[in-house]
Amino acid sequence: MKLLNYTTKYFAAILLFALLIFTLIFYFQMLDEIYDSLDDGLENQKILVINRAKKDPTILHKTSFEDGYYTIHPTTYSEIRNVKDSYRDTLMYMLNEKDYEPVRLLETAFRQDDNYYKLKVITSMVEEDDLIEDLLYSILWLYIGLIVGVLLLNNWVLKRLWRPFYSLLNKLKNFNIEKEQSIDFEKTNIEEFQLLNLQVKKLLQKSIDSFKAQKQFIENASHELQTPLAISINKLELLAEKEELSPKNIALLASVLENLERMTRLNQALLLLSKIDNKQFVEEENLNIPEIINQIVYDFSDFAKHRNIKISISSQDAIQKFMNKDLAVILFTNLIKNAIVHASLNSIIKIKIHKQKVIIENESETGKLDHQKLFSRFYKVNTRKNSTGLGLSIAKAIADKYGLALTYTYDRHHLFIVDFTKNSQVT
Repeated sequence: MKLLNYTTKYFAAILLFALLIFTLIFYFQMLDEIYDSLDDGLENQKILVINRAKKDPTILHKTSFEDGYYTIHPTTYSEIRNVKDSYRDTLMYMLNEKDYEPVRLLETAFRQDDNYYKLKVITSMVEEDDLIEDLLYSILWLYIGLIVGVLLLNNWVLKRLWRPFYSLLNKLKNFNIEKEQSIDFEKTNIEEFQLLNLQVKKLLQKSIDSFKAQKQFIENASHELQTPLAISINKLELLAEKEELSPKNIALLASVLENLERMTRLNQALLLLSKIDNKQFVEEENLNIPEIINQIVYDFSDFAKHRNIKISISSQDAIQKFMNKDLAVILFTNLIKNAIVHASLNSIIKIKIHKQKVIIENESETGKLDHQKLFSRFYKVNTRKNSTGLGLSIAKAIADKYGLALTYTYDRHHLFIVDFTKNSQVT
């Protein structure tokens, strides 16, 4: 949900609550004012009736409301000595409405010519049901008008006000640190957005500089390590060719060469992982995955034949993926090589391609592997000297880079599955 809509939602809820409270207060205040006004009118009518009775005593015998708004009943002093003006609501049948309608009634008493009289004066009043209904509709239309006004304000004024912010978000979304591109910030007169643009600019520049330095360091470190390793290996190979060396010394040289070669492979693997993590493989193309797998299997055919292992490929689906070709080759090379290296002798490795999945299945003397550590760096199933422990972690890094689900399962056979349809976790 966008920020403008988010604030509008809460503002609408708060406004509704505030209007409800205001409506209740306004309703009771309005009723109080209406009653005050009615009571003042009744008191004025009382005075007028009493004054009229002094001039026209005939009205002192008006005992019903049929032809007026007041009644007068003779009484005694004992009945009215404690009587005070009292106001109350009551119902009276109205001929024009043909129904009982609410009226406001004033009961009082007065003395004239040593006689005492009870006086009742009525006046029509507003029905509370009608008042509540009218007030409800008025508040409802007021609320709708306010919400429409807020929406117009949000989508016109505030949207223009927040335009620099959304412009920055859009540029950050499309920002690619590998391309070392800069961001042109939209000019704004708002101090907070100016400060935000300044801090983001500093942060991006710092990230770009750090990325350049890291990239340069990795390349330099790899080159600096690779060169002395290659020189050392060449010199040791030349030394091993000399005939005056004893078998013991040759064995020592072979051990040193083996470790140096392993260090070389380890250096290359770590460099590859760093490049993948830093997203330095930018060039991408639409690849035919089964075609790449067939080529890799062909390249490993001699190695598999040496171990008396047969590789069968069953392809029922054409898989196309837009990705870097070198990384695609490395991904399936590591998985297929892992299957060949750890497969039992005289066994069959099955590669199935169907439903946008590549399944590599092999038999092995080892049981189920630890799937929580399987794709971790330097994790080894056995103690093979030639293994760097980085093959599967490199494959996992490539799969994660392109949103592929690389999973492992065990069902009497080891199965590595590359799912091109979704990105899931290891199971």
